[in-house]
Amino acid sequence: MKKSLLLLAALLVISLGCTTQQQQATLDTEQLIEDLRVISSDEMEGRRAGTEGNRKAREYLVQRFEEEGAQPFQNSFTHEFTFTNRSGEEMTGVNVIGQIKGKTDSVMVITAHYDHLGIRDSLIYNGADDDASGTAALLAYIDYFSQTQPNHTLVFAAFDAEEMGLQGARAFVEDSVFLEKVKLNINLDMIAQNDSNEIYAVGTFHYPELKPVLENVETGEINLLFGHDNPDSGLDDWTYASDHGPFHQKGVPFVYFGVADHEHYHRHTDDFETIPQEFYKSTVRMIRNAIVAFDEQ
Repeated sequence: MKKSLLLLAALLVISLGCTTQQQQATLDTEQLIEDLRVISSDEMEGRRAGTEGNRKAREYLVQRFEEEGAQPFQNSFTHEFTFTNRSGEEMTGVNVIGQIKGKTDSVMVITAHYDHLGIRDSLIYNGADDDASGTAALLAYIDYFSQTQPNHTLVFAAFDAEEMGLQGARAFVEDSVFLEKVKLNINLDMIAQNDSNEIYAVGTFHYPELKPVLENVETGEINLLFGHDNPDSGLDDWTYASDHGPFHQKGVPFVYFGVADHEHYHRHTDDFETIPQEFYKSTVRMIRNAIVAFDEQ
């Protein structure tokens, strides 16, 4: 009887220890907002692939990946690739990639793109929502999951040249020898701008097994909607609209979190000052909850 009580007490201590560890992991929303401000600042000159502003953004991201506790992916935080742009010119892009080792070697890849449109007619297109919002969220999640080891190995990829045809994501899935270990891609593209507290989770039409997990996620003030993934819906089908597309082409299940197009989309008014910060913080918390839920599957 005494042995049983001692065993029960030991299990209780272990259980409480795990609970305490999970409770100690915090999402730093103040740093989230600061990262969003820096990435979408005029200093980055719109982050167009191949430009000086893009290089500055990349260097900032590499620094922040290291500071938040990510480990290099395949021995480096940068993944260089070449592609031909729409004008027929060969260009070089650079993805920023890090990882947090999980308890298993099964992988979830969390993605966003850090490039945007650059400078047009002397106006800087800062792309605060598109997609500094997703990129800053990556940094917040690296910090969060470095505090409590996930079950899956989490790969965090800030892709380049998304605006030129998903080039960074295409290069990544072609170069990735580990792709067969990837269980899920969670893509974040435009997660910060909506007047109705709405954001879409795209992908469950193709992968219906993912929907019950999302339906049970704590969403707080966010209205999580499904759709925009039926091939019969024409331009309303977002299956290949962002960096999750190349993963889907390789048979990797995906969930794409994104808001509907808005008045600032691909305009120079997509600035840090126009972002509704409380909505953005809420979406980042909700997506964090979704990542945790999928990690527990």
